[in-house]
Amino acid sequence: MSAATEGDRRPLLRALFDAAVAAAQPALCLPAHLPEKPAGRTFVIGAGKASAAMARALEQHWDGPLQGLVVTRYGYGVPCERIEIVEAAHPVPDAAGLRAAERIRALVSDLRPDDLVIALISGGGSSLLVAPGPGLTLADKQAVNTALLESGATISEMNCVRRHLSALKGGRLAAVCHPAKLVSLLISDVPGDRPIDIASGPTVADPTTCADALAIVQRYRIALPPAVRALLESGAGETVKPHDPRLARSESRLITAPQIALEAAARVARDAGIKPYILGDSLEGEAREVGKTIAGIARQVALHGQPFRPPCVLLSGGETTVTLKGRGRGGRNVEFLLSLAIALDGLPGVHAIAGDTDGVDGVEEIAGACAAPDTLARAWTLGLRPRASLDDNDGHGFFQALGDSVVTGPTLTNVNDFRAVLIDGPATG
Repeated sequence: MSAATEGDRRPLLRALFDAAVAAAQPALCLPAHLPEKPAGRTFVIGAGKASAAMARALEQHWDGPLQGLVVTRYGYGVPCERIEIVEAAHPVPDAAGLRAAERIRALVSDLRPDDLVIALISGGGSSLLVAPGPGLTLADKQAVNTALLESGATISEMNCVRRHLSALKGGRLAAVCHPAKLVSLLISDVPGDRPIDIASGPTVADPTTCADALAIVQRYRIALPPAVRALLESGAGETVKPHDPRLARSESRLITAPQIALEAAARVARDAGIKPYILGDSLEGEAREVGKTIAGIARQVALHGQPFRPPCVLLSGGETTVTLKGRGRGGRNVEFLLSLAIALDGLPGVHAIAGDTDGVDGVEEIAGACAAPDTLARAWTLGLRPRASLDDNDGHGFFQALGDSVVTGPTLTNVNDFRAVLIDGPATG
C-alpha cells in the first residue's frame, strides 16, 4: 500500500483522537459539577496537567469571590484572573513544584467550618504536587520517581509508593483543609478511575500501607535512598485512612474519564460510516505485549471477520507501561504502536493511531504516532530496523524518522492513552 493511500486514513484517525481530547476539556465537563457557594470563603487549589484549564473554567462559572493556587506542567498554564497558576516539572518533580506545594498547604492550613475548598485534581499531580515526607529531600523524591518510571510498575503501583513518601498525598492535603468543606473535582487518567490513584489521591483516604509500598519496591527491585527505606520500614510514611474524622466533610466528583473520551471517538467513527468497538478503557500491561495482543485481534478481524466484521475500528484506553532496557526515547504509546506494526507485518487495510491525550508520550513533546500497512516497508527503505528500534525503546525515533509522529502541543487535559485500530475491509494476506 502506498504512502499516499495510507495518508487517506490519517484524517479519520486524527479526528478520532481529537474527539477524545475535546470530550475531556474542562470547559465542557467541569461547570455541571461545581458545588454550592459557601457562607464563608472559597479557596481553589489543584495539581495536574489539566488543573490550569480547570481553574479557568471554574472562574468563568463562579460569580462569587474566590482565591487560590494550582500547579500544572510547564507549558500547560492558561491565563486566570483570581486563581494563581504556577508551572513545574513533570514527570520528575523539581523545586518549582516543591515551592508550589508548600504554598498550597499554607493557603488551606487555617480554615473555618464555613469555608469551602475546591480541589482541581488531574493526572500528573503526583509529580507536580511534590512534598517530601518526614526526613526526605526533593533529591530523594526525584530518585525514586525516576526509578519507578523505568521499572515497569503499573500506575497504581507507582502511586502507592509515591503516597507513602509524601506530606500531602494519600489524603494528607484533605486533612490540612479540615474543618472546611472540601469538594474535589477529578479528571481521571488511571485505569479503573479510582480517586486514590488520580495524582496519588491527595484529597481522599488511602487504604494501602507502607508495607504495601515496600512490597512493590521489592517486586521491581527498585534501589531506594536510605532515608526513603527508613521511612517506609518505620511506618512513619503512613497515609490518612478511611473513616478518619478529618475527611468527614470531603467529597469527590469525577467530571470526566477515559470512557467518556472513547465514546466521543466512537461517535465520530459512526458518523464516518465505520462501526466502533470499545475494547476497554483500562488496558494495562507492557506496551509491546498489548501491541501484540491488539494486532492479533485486528488480524482475526481482517482475515476472518471475527469477532467483528470490517470495516470497523477498535478503540481502547488505559495506561500501559514500558520497562526501559534500551537507550531510546521511550514513550508507551509509540512502543505499543511499533510492536503492533511489527506484529501486523504489513497486513493490508489496517491503520492505527496511538497517543497520550495530554499531548506528551513519555517525556517527549509528542503525543504519539500513526501506523499503516506500509510502515515497515518505508522504514526499511530509510535504513531503519523496526525490531532494533523496539528493542532500544526508541518508538519516538522510529516514527519521527518516518514523519508519522502526532504532535498536538499542550492539550490542557489528560484522560490517559488513546488507541484506535482501523480495519478497512477483508484482507487477503
